[in-house]
Amino acid sequence: MEFEKHPTLIVIGETGCGKTTQIPQYLHELNMEGDGKIGITQPRRVAAVTIASRVAAETKSNLGQKVGYSVRFEDVTSSNTKIKYLTDGMLLREAMSDELLSGYNIVLLDEAHERTVHTDVLFGIVKQAQKARASHSSLQPLKIVIMSATMDVDHFSKYFNNAPVVYLEGRQYPVTVKHACEAQEDYVHSCLVTLFQIHKQAVVNHHILVFLTGQEEIEAMTANIRSITKDPSFSYPPIRVHPLYAALSPNKQLDVFQPGNPNARKVILSTNIAETSVTIPGIKYVIDSGMVKQKFHHPTTGLDMLKVHSISQAQAWQRSGRAGRESEGFCYRAYTKAEFDCMIPNPVPEIMRTNLAGVVLQLLALNINLLTFDLLDKPSTELILEGVEQLKFLGAVDEGDEPVLTDLGKQMALFPLDPRFTKVILSASEFGCIDEVVTIIAFLSGESVFINNLAKKEEAAAAKAKFASSEGDHLTLLNVYKGFNSIGTAKYKFCYDNFLNIRNMEYAIKVRQQLMEICQRCKIPFSSCGDDTEKVRKCFVMGFFMNVAELHRDKKYWTLLKKQVVNIHPSSVVSGSMPPLVLYTELVRTAKTYMRFVMPIEQEWLDTLAPENIRNLSGILDVD
Repeated sequence: MEFEKHPTLIVIGETGCGKTTQIPQYLHELNMEGDGKIGITQPRRVAAVTIASRVAAETKSNLGQKVGYSVRFEDVTSSNTKIKYLTDGMLLREAMSDELLSGYNIVLLDEAHERTVHTDVLFGIVKQAQKARASHSSLQPLKIVIMSATMDVDHFSKYFNNAPVVYLEGRQYPVTVKHACEAQEDYVHSCLVTLFQIHKQAVVNHHILVFLTGQEEIEAMTANIRSITKDPSFSYPPIRVHPLYAALSPNKQLDVFQPGNPNARKVILSTNIAETSVTIPGIKYVIDSGMVKQKFHHPTTGLDMLKVHSISQAQAWQRSGRAGRESEGFCYRAYTKAEFDCMIPNPVPEIMRTNLAGVVLQLLALNINLLTFDLLDKPSTELILEGVEQLKFLGAVDEGDEPVLTDLGKQMALFPLDPRFTKVILSASEFGCIDEVVTIIAFLSGESVFINNLAKKEEAAAAKAKFASSEGDHLTLLNVYKGFNSIGTAKYKFCYDNFLNIRNMEYAIKVRQQLMEICQRCKIPFSSCGDDTEKVRKCFVMGFFMNVAELHRDKKYWTLLKKQVVNIHPSSVVSGSMPPLVLYTELVRTAKTYMRFVMPIEQEWLDTLAPENIRNLSGILDVD
C-alpha cells in the first residue's frame, strides 16, 4: 500500500472525488496515526468546518470527539480527537509552539494548488519536522500527504524528495463551456443578465453558482436579484439567493449546503471560496466573471494594493468543473475565448506577491531565516529583505546582519495580525488606549461594516455621517462600535436603521474578543483613553509611519517614502477636507490609487514617534 511504503505521498484528485473526507478515515481505520492525530489542513475555515461535520456524521461520532476542527475563534476538539481538520493558519500557529508537530503522526495538506502564504510556509515546516523526527527516538516518524485537485506535479514531487504521485478518479461529468461573443465592459452586469436568461429557461431545481470578486459585489447583486424578483411583473419561479464569502458567519456559510424549497431555484453568489474548497449540491450552471480580488505588494514602491484582475486558466477550469459534480452541466464565461487564451496558466503563489513582514516574523519565532528556508518557490531577495527592514523599523528585529527577534518581536509574533497592527496594539499599552485600538483593529480585520446601498445612497450617507469623526475613518469605526454596544438587545434594528452590515459587525466583535484574550495572555492590562482619542492616532503613527502621505501644493497627495501620487478614497469621512498630512492603512488600485481608512496626523507626531530614518524623510515636500 502506497501510504505505508512512502514517508511522503502526493495525491491528485478532482474536487468531489472524496480525497478530503475518505483518505483520513481510511488511514484511521488502519490505525496509521498510532497514538497521535491525523491533521488535515484547509485554506478556508468554511471547508474545515463543513468537512469535519460531514466526516463526523459518516463515522457516526459526535463532532468534537473522534473527528473535530480548529479554526479562528473555534476549537471543536477533545483529547479523544483522532481526525482533526484545521485551517493552514491554525497549524502554522501550532508549529510556533511545537515545531516538531508532535501531536500529529500524519499531516495532510489539502488544496495545495491554492498556494496561500500559510500553505507554502507549511510545506517547508512539515518537511523540516519530518526530517527532524526521523532521528527522534521518542516520536513516531511524520507522514506527509499533499492533496490537490490540480498542480504542477513534477515541481511538487521534486520538492518533496521525489515523492510518488497517486491519481484518484473523480466523478466529473462533461461540462459545456460557453464564452461571451465579445468583451464585456461590466462583468457584474453581464453575470446578472446571464443569470436571468438561464432562470427563464432552465428546470427550477437546477441551481446556479456565480463567481464574483468580493463581498461588495455579492451584496449588490443579491439586492438586485431580490429587487427584480419582488416586482409584481416577475412571472417566473422564485429565486433563493445565498451569498458565500469568507467574512460571512459560519451559520450563513452552511446555509448554501442545505436543501432548499424544491419549487425555488437556489443561486449561490460566491468568491473563489467555492472554486475547490467545497462541493455545493445541485449546481448545474456556473457563471464565471473571470475575475478575482487579490492583494499585491510592490517592493519598488512599497505599496500593498487590493487589485481586481483576471483569473488564471487553471482557476477558470476549476470554476467550470463545479457544474459537473453531479451530472452534465454548463459554464457561462463572462469573457471571450481570446481573453481566456491570454490568461496566465496558473495563479501566482501568494508568497511571491505579498508583503512578507508577517511571514518573516512568524518564521523568526521558529528560529528560521526566510533567506535560507527551503520553500517550494522562493520570493525575491528584495521582497524578503524589505520584510526584514520593515520589522527593524517596527523594533521587532535587531539591527544586525543576521535577523534576530527582539523581546518586542517575540511578543508581536503571538498576535495573528499584520506586524504593523500588532505594533499599534503594543503602543496602545503605553498610551493607555487598549480598548479603543483593539476595537478599531478588529473592525479593520473584516469586510466593511457600512452597507453601500445604491438605491438609498443619500440615506446611507446620512446614516454614516452620524458616526463620522473629524479624526478620520478609524475613529469613525470606533463610534460605530460604541453606538452598537450601547443599544442593548435591539442590535438588528440598530444595524438596519443605520445601514450597517450585522454579519460584519458580529465578525468584528469576535475578532475584538480574540485580540483582548491575547492581550490578557501577554499580560497587557486593559486601558481606555476615554475622549482623549489623540492617543489612538499617535499609536497608529507608531505602527504605520511608513503609510503617510503629504498634500503637495498641486493639491495631490504624495506618499512620504516612495513619492507615489495617491488619492483619498471617496468613501472616507475626510475626503472633502484635504488635511495636510494623513496616515492610511490600506491602498486600493482601480482607475486611480486610493488611500482607504485615512486619519489626519500631525508633523510633530512623526518627528517624535517615527524611527529616525523615517523622520528624515518627512517634511521634504513643499506643503501648502
